[in-house]
Amino acid sequence: MKTVLVLFAEGSEELEAVTIVNILRRGHVQVTLAGLQPGVLRGSRGTAIQPDCTLDDALSAQYDMIVLPGGQPGTRNLRGDARVIQLVQDMAQRGKFVTAICAAPAVLAAAGLLDGKRATCYPTCLDEFANVKLKTSAIEQDGHIITSRGPGTAMDFALTLLEQLHGAAVRAEVETGLVR
Repeated sequence: MKTVLVLFAEGSEELEAVTIVNILRRGHVQVTLAGLQPGVLRGSRGTAIQPDCTLDDALSAQYDMIVLPGGQPGTRNLRGDARVIQLVQDMAQRGKFVTAICAAPAVLAAAGLLDGKRATCYPTCLDEFANVKLKTSAIEQDGHIITSRGPGTAMDFALTLLEQLHGAAVRAEVETGLVR
């Protein structure tokens, strides 16, 4: 079974996180939602989210993909956590999927993973990173790095992630069940 780690920090965009977890689980992906700290965390819109475990607990397992939801101050919290930076660098080095949506591609850029790569993000979130080939597409894939624009692209982003893990047929099956 494919495994995915979705990180959630205080102030992460809950719409993105929940949509991604939901779509991937519909596609029979083993998803772990890990909080940067223990307990219930508040999303960027104030929704209380109870992660499955803490990031420290999640670090004992291996994953096929990591997903960083955006939102503020969630993205700043992810970017400021040395464990997150090290984890995305390690996963990229091992050829695993490293993905981010909304403001969170800035975490990947800060980790040096977007140098010379195509990426998209919420407007202005990558402006400080001159080495990124910034695009305005809803979803951008450059090798094993996948980025997306924001809350409005969350479902398409999640379906793209599912397709990368399980193929077009599983994506189509899940998408059909969503009655889009």
